Amino acid sequence: MPEQSNDYRVVVFGAGGVGKSSLVLRFVKGTFRESYIPTIEDTYRQVISCDKSICTLQITDTTGSHQFPAMQRLSISKGHAFVLVYSITSRQSLEELKPIYEQICQIKGDVESIPIMLVGNKNDENQNREVDSSEGEAMAKKWKCAFMETSAKLNHNVKELFQELLNLEKRRTVSLQIDGKKSKQQKRKEKLKGKCVVM
Repeated sequence: MPEQSNDYRVVVFGAGGVGKSSLVLRFVKGTFRESYIPTIEDTYRQVISCDKSICTLQITDTTGSHQFPAMQRLSISKGHAFVLVYSITSRQSLEELKPIYEQICQIKGDVESIPIMLVGNKNDENQNREVDSSEGEAMAKKWKCAFMETSAKLNHNVKELFQELLNLEKRRTVSLQIDGKKSKQQKRKEKLKGKCVVM
């Protein structure tokens, strides 16, 4: 099956419990769930603008455990952009991103042309902070990727995170804003829509 070029795949990695699903759900559905339910792998779709036409932003929310290395490799090889999430309340969760980042480099080769965001989530829990934002910034600099702190709970920087990630894409123009121009396919669909009459 040939790869659909109008899909833009973003893969979200991070240790268990750092809030990957919360960030994705907050972005896609605008909801926040207090309880923690471990993810095996979920894919969410959002329509976005891509090279002035409509395409699907496909967000793969991966498992936080390392039980599925084959799935992880597959996600990396199919991904166009990556979000590496740690919790600011857990130094360990930042450490766990290192092998994932190394694997992205290994599979993708030159990562400088690939949008990667290092994300410190849960910045609403400052009182339990173990990782200073300057440390996150330093790690991002070392990895030559962008950095942002977010809070899925307070909806802080969630949309900005995905917009910024798309802004990093150099190979094509991708944006969360769908401009007023409709694709030919859409116009055709709308034209057809007006002609159907159920008897």
